[in-house]
Amino acid sequence: MHKEEVDLLLKRSRNFLEGSEQRFKKEDWDLTCFLAEQSVQLYLKAIILLETGQTPRTHSIRQLLALLGQIIEKEILFDRKSLFMLESAYFNARYIAVSYDEEQAKDSLKIAKEIIAYVENIRNR
Repeated sequence: MHKEEVDLLLKRSRNFLEGSEQRFKKEDWDLTCFLAEQSVQLYLKAIILLETGQTPRTHSIRQLLALLGQIIEKEILFDRKSLFMLESAYFNARYIAVSYDEEQAKDSLKIAKEIIAYVENIRNR
């Protein structure tokens, strides 16, 4: 299959999450949010690639979760506002002069960890 690519995406996902935690400790709220989003995005893409053999061509965490839900035939629900905030960190860090605060950074890390843990739990059943 695409084991090497899946392994690489999972490794990058872990590294982005670790980087997000490190940036949080340094009170770099913007990069905390961006790296948390990248971690989730790559994690979901890795799992979808593992399940289907194809890498989705979207950066939207909401779309990736919906696609994964279709693949595993289970609805995946998370707080829409949290997902939107996490998702917006990807776009805003690149194109818009938006700053995040400590609470948003904490929420980004929390939802990133929750999504990854939730999907891991489903996969391990």
